[in-house]
Amino acid sequence: MKRVFVTVGTTSFDDLIARVVAHDSVQILKNLGYNQLVLQIGRGTVVPEPFSTESFTLDVYRYKDSLKKDLQQADLVISHAGAGSCLESLEKGKPLVVVVNEKLMNNHQFELAKQLHKEGHLFYCTCSMLPELLQSMDLSTLKCYPPGQPEKFSAFLDKVVGLQK
Repeated sequence: MKRVFVTVGTTSFDDLIARVVAHDSVQILKNLGYNQLVLQIGRGTVVPEPFSTESFTLDVYRYKDSLKKDLQQADLVISHAGAGSCLESLEKGKPLVVVVNEKLMNNHQFELAKQLHKEGHLFYCTCSMLPELLQSMDLSTLKCYPPGQPEKFSAFLDKVVGLQK
């Protein structure tokens, strides 16, 4: 099984969920060899119908006590830009694509994704660019995020959030 895990955390990000289950996105994921898509949709109003065929399975849920298991089983994580979700995925050493919510473009999440991308830890895009990025990205170029350095991360967050004031 090659799994993609999509997480929106405790928020809702309907545009991302709709984008990732759109026919072209699913087709790209299949072409890349993925055969399971797990969506954690939070408070979203877009609730895709789970399905299972011989070649592809879609699972959907709102919340779980812990995303640890889904993160561990994932071969690729597509996440909203929340700091918690990003950090958790990176610390598990998972290839990460962060999708920035354009409706919140003035927030620090975008700065965070941009910085972590600059350091080579993740890819990021907006919803509309997701299919293109999935096709063009080379996961082997990603660098492991140094685990267990929350102080480095919070210092970084402070810096980024400080820029916004």
